[in-house]
Amino acid sequence: MNALPEDIHTLADYERHAANRLPPAIWGHIQEGSGFHGAPDNDRIALDRLKLLPRRLTDLRGGSTAIELFGQHHATPILLAPVAYQQLAHPEGELATVRAATAMGIAMVLSMLSSITLEEVAHAAQDAARQLAKPALPHWFQLYAQPDREATLTLVRRAEDAGYQAIAFTVDAAVKRAGFPLPPGVEAANLRGFPTQQQITAHDAILFGTPLTEHAPRWEDLAWLRAQTTLPLLVKGLAAPEDARRAADTGADAVVISHHGGRVLPGMPSALELIAPVRDAVGPDLPLLVDGGLRSGTDIAKALALGAQAVLVGRPQMHALAVGGFTGVAHMLHILRAELELAMAQLGCPQVSALGSQHLFRP
Repeated sequence: MNALPEDIHTLADYERHAANRLPPAIWGHIQEGSGFHGAPDNDRIALDRLKLLPRRLTDLRGGSTAIELFGQHHATPILLAPVAYQQLAHPEGELATVRAATAMGIAMVLSMLSSITLEEVAHAAQDAARQLAKPALPHWFQLYAQPDREATLTLVRRAEDAGYQAIAFTVDAAVKRAGFPLPPGVEAANLRGFPTQQQITAHDAILFGTPLTEHAPRWEDLAWLRAQTTLPLLVKGLAAPEDARRAADTGADAVVISHHGGRVLPGMPSALELIAPVRDAVGPDLPLLVDGGLRSGTDIAKALALGAQAVLVGRPQMHALAVGGFTGVAHMLHILRAELELAMAQLGCPQVSALGSQHLFRP
C-alpha cells in the first residue's frame, strides 16, 4: 500500500482493518487462543481493571523512554515479540517488520519459526540501519529446543554469527495443538534440512509417550544452553514464581512472563497478574519482561508500574503488516511510543524507571 487508511489512530484500528484484508483461515490462525479463546479476554479484563494514578507538578524536563537491558540501549521499553510465519500477513514478512523496527529504533525478537531465514533478517536490519544512518539495534533471536541438541546448538551459533544480541529460550509451547496447514510458499525457513517434528492436529489426541512430551524442554536443557553461549539468555513462557526463581538460579539473565498469546493453556492468569508475584520471587534486580494483550501506551505503563522492565508486542505486528507492510508496522510502533510518552507525562514520570506502584490506584 502507498498510503494507510485515514481512520487508523490506534492498534484496535489496525486489528479491525486486518480482519477484512486477510483470508478467513489465516485471520483465524492469527487470532486464535488455546482453543478456548479465553486468555486474550482475560488480559483485557485485567488491564482494564487496573487503574492508573497520575502524579502532578513533577519535573518533566529531559524526559525519555530510553532503557538499558544487558548493557544494550533501547529507545523505548517496547520490543517486538517473536511471531512466527509473518509472510502469512505480507509477502515481505519479517523483512518488512525488521526494517520498520530499525527505522523506529525498536528491537525485534525474531521467531525461530520465521518465514525468512535469520541471516536474511539480520542483513535487512543492518542494511536499514546503514541507509538510515542509525546505529545497529540489539535484535534478539527466539529459540525452541530441538529434539537433537546439536540442532539446537546449530541455531544458537547461526544467531551468534548473524549478530543477534540475546537468546530468548521459549519453554511453554513444546506441547500444544497445531492444526493450521501453512499455505504454499510459507515455511519455517530456519529449519530447512532439519528433521520434521510431529505436531498434534486434534484436541483429543493422546500426548504422553509421543515425541512432543518426550522431547519437551527440561531444566537440564536450560542449564546446558546456558553453558553454550555467552549471549544474554532470557527464559520466555514462565508463569509460576518458583519457576522464575529457579530459572534465575540456573543462569537466566531475564524472565519473560508470557502465556504464548493464549495458545497453550486455558485457565491461566493474565500476564499482568503474574508480574508482582514473579517480581517478589526473583528479587529487584533480575529483568522481567512481559507480553500478553498489551495494545496501548497506558497498557504498557501499567505493566511497567507493576515491575516489568520492558514489554513485548506480538499480534499487532501481523495486523499492521496485513494493512500496510513496512509502513504499517512503523506507524503501529510510532502509535505505541507516542501513547506511552503521553501516559508517562500524565503520570508525572520523565523516565521509565520512575514508574512504580505509586502510580497505581488501589481502592
